[in-house]
Amino acid sequence: MPLRSVTPFGCALVVAGFVFAAPPAFAQTGPFAPLAGTWSGEGTITTSNGGGERIRCRAKYTVSEGGRAFQQALTCASDSYKVDISSNVETDGTKVTGTWSEATRGVSGSLSGQISGPNISAMVEAQGFQAGIAVNTRGRSQSINIKPGGTEITDVTVNLHK
Repeated sequence: MPLRSVTPFGCALVVAGFVFAAPPAFAQTGPFAPLAGTWSGEGTITTSNGGGERIRCRAKYTVSEGGRAFQQALTCASDSYKVDISSNVETDGTKVTGTWSEATRGVSGSLSGQISGPNISAMVEAQGFQAGIAVNTRGRSQSINIKPGGTEITDVTVNLHK
């Protein structure tokens, strides 16, 4: 099956990247400190016709020394979809902001939201696209739920592990 161009899915996954990382080898402070390193996992993409497809993801995060910013490289793929995302994200301790780009489609945009303990709630945006993201991190496990608006993909759920 050929790979499809699914910008909304790629956009949404960038925010999911908030939680795809392992703890650093050195002590840090700040809310993103636990997000340094590499995570992998899988989940499901649900489409508007009720179909579903398994997705596999791998991410690498470089967290700033103060733990208040990170750079992300994220790749996710299924039989029909592939995204290659990079992002830069920062926080003031409660709000998150940043930028992202998806290399295979040449799309970029912004992200914004809130962080509260292990939970992140955010929106990713690009011209003509918006998606809501909910992320929960518990120890060495993370769950991500993505709800794109107005696209063939209606839901993305991913579970990652260190």
